[in-house]
Amino acid sequence: MDFRMTPRQIELKQRAIAWTNEMMQFELDCEMNNGLTKEQHAKVKQLIIGHGLAAINMPTEWGGAGLSVLEHAIVSEEVGKLTNALWDTMWRPANALKACTPAQREEYLLPEIRGERRDAVAITEAEAGSDPQNISTTATKDGNSYLINGEKWFVTIGDVADFILVLASVDGAPTMFIVDKDLPGVSIKRVPRYTHTFVYEHPEFVFEDVRVGADKILGQIGQGYELTRDWFVEERLMIAARTIGAAERATVLAADWARERVQFGQPIASFQLIQNMLAKNVVDISTNRVLTYQVAWEADQGMDRKLLNAKAAVIKLGASEASNRCVDNALQIFGGRGYMRENPVERLWRELRVDRIWEGTSEIQTVIIGNEIVKRGTSGLLDYAGAQVQPDPLADAPVDEDALAYAGVLTE
Repeated sequence: MDFRMTPRQIELKQRAIAWTNEMMQFELDCEMNNGLTKEQHAKVKQLIIGHGLAAINMPTEWGGAGLSVLEHAIVSEEVGKLTNALWDTMWRPANALKACTPAQREEYLLPEIRGERRDAVAITEAEAGSDPQNISTTATKDGNSYLINGEKWFVTIGDVADFILVLASVDGAPTMFIVDKDLPGVSIKRVPRYTHTFVYEHPEFVFEDVRVGADKILGQIGQGYELTRDWFVEERLMIAARTIGAAERATVLAADWARERVQFGQPIASFQLIQNMLAKNVVDISTNRVLTYQVAWEADQGMDRKLLNAKAAVIKLGASEASNRCVDNALQIFGGRGYMRENPVERLWRELRVDRIWEGTSEIQTVIIGNEIVKRGTSGLLDYAGAQVQPDPLADAPVDEDALAYAGVLTE
């Protein structure tokens, strides 16, 4: 079994490292000014194109970089070392857009791949967070059109996106619509302030009798949860990769500081309590990196979608929780200096907290994993890279579907 990276993977990693290093020049400006200037965004766009990192999740025949899931994870790990979510400037169209019709592809997806347009995904509502089945946003048929009414929260990149993927109910059937942001009836209700300082915002949107044609349905009526689930799976895989990269940067900075910082006549790195924190960080980073790469590789081999959903939950849960421990340890090692916003570790400490919440909380990831065990046993989850294992005797046991239904699409 060969664990070495291929020449192509090494080259991609080096490109991602080079882009990340260049992007670090914008971190403090983004923190202190709550974002970047128009001129800085223009420079960033050219850096993305120059390093060949635009639309890395889209196929080459549409103009994307055509990366595999594993290659995508390798790049995401490196760019995840950036603070202020500067990694999000590297546009990746929502994978739900792969369901576009040819006309929709020409109007929305291809321009986004080229960096001319940007999407935002609107799923969460005030009363529909972990349970997307509780959405109240509706799309009511009116002649040859649909009228969309409702509110959406936490619409990341909603401030700069020019179109939104809106999950709405069509007579009870969850359906995804492509909604241009400049349509009458689309408005931003407010832009909340959050713990982190991201390069983009997460506005709350209101949709009031927003008229869209039937040609703006993405996929089929009733396919909304399926598209949402596929989007969640990709996001969870990449959250795992990004948080590992963030934890590594924080640990490297803390270790370097510990070797330089002298207290009581010796570098604090010589103290066993400091060594203990660094050692635990190394274990957390190393184990979660290996598992994330394994699951990404398995995804490339065509893993069953339900099993991939569960395995994505495993690595999202493991990596997001571990990275928070790592960054907290790193901040502690820096002491008071670690609590200053000019320190990258402080920014990572604030920013990584949301990775245990968005795209499915840690608690929901646990439910997904538990549900997979109850429904299909442990064999798939514990299988290593496609090796055959003995089936779990509980795999065919009866399941209380009602007891599991509250987590909705996230548990399928």
